[in-house]
Amino acid sequence: MTNRFFIFMPVVVLGLGALAITGMREQFVMQPVRPLTSIAPTLLGVRGRDVPIADEERKIAGMSDFMLREYRPDSSTLFTVYVGYYDRQVQGRSIHSPKNCLPGAGWEILDSSRKPLAMAEVGTVVNRVVLANHGARALVYYWYQGRGRIESSEYKVKWDLMRDAALHGRTEEALVRIVVPIGNASTNDTALRGQLAAADSLAIAITSQLLPDLNRVMPPAPNSR
Repeated sequence: MTNRFFIFMPVVVLGLGALAITGMREQFVMQPVRPLTSIAPTLLGVRGRDVPIADEERKIAGMSDFMLREYRPDSSTLFTVYVGYYDRQVQGRSIHSPKNCLPGAGWEILDSSRKPLAMAEVGTVVNRVVLANHGARALVYYWYQGRGRIESSEYKVKWDLMRDAALHGRTEEALVRIVVPIGNASTNDTALRGQLAAADSLAIAITSQLLPDLNRVMPPAPNSR
């Protein structure tokens, strides 16, 4: 029971943050500097294929814009990248924590940790999650990006959201997620460790190429000129 509580705590915290900002000053609608479709059409030499999201799913997620791409050098998916952008966040229209959405979609979280990014600013950390679903396994890197910050902690995201809403009237943010398939449950432990190490290397390389495009798309920090 305690473990389940901590798994769902991030979405509760984000929800409380969304409730709090509804009582603050009016929030500006901040459009991306460039279209999300301009983000990484090709990554690591692989051309991406845009994947649609059903209207009902978009309504539930609440994002104002998104980019979801599969990168397939052959018949199998090498990795996928999702960017869900919110031009402002209010009650009923705010980022949902993947730690809540993934179990709801049938994925079991096998391991969850944080990963420092050497290619980004000092102190930049993203979430690293290993998942299983009906024999399939995947490695996920995800983070929150907006108002000049890259953040992994849902609690810090909530704090920054409320502070920027109060001080600047800005709550725009994106959820960025990279998914790399890593084999299945029948793989032996030694092979799985090797696949996971390869998936980590791939996810880091993807992130290194993705971040410059994301920085060009996201609105600048509130105090930037």
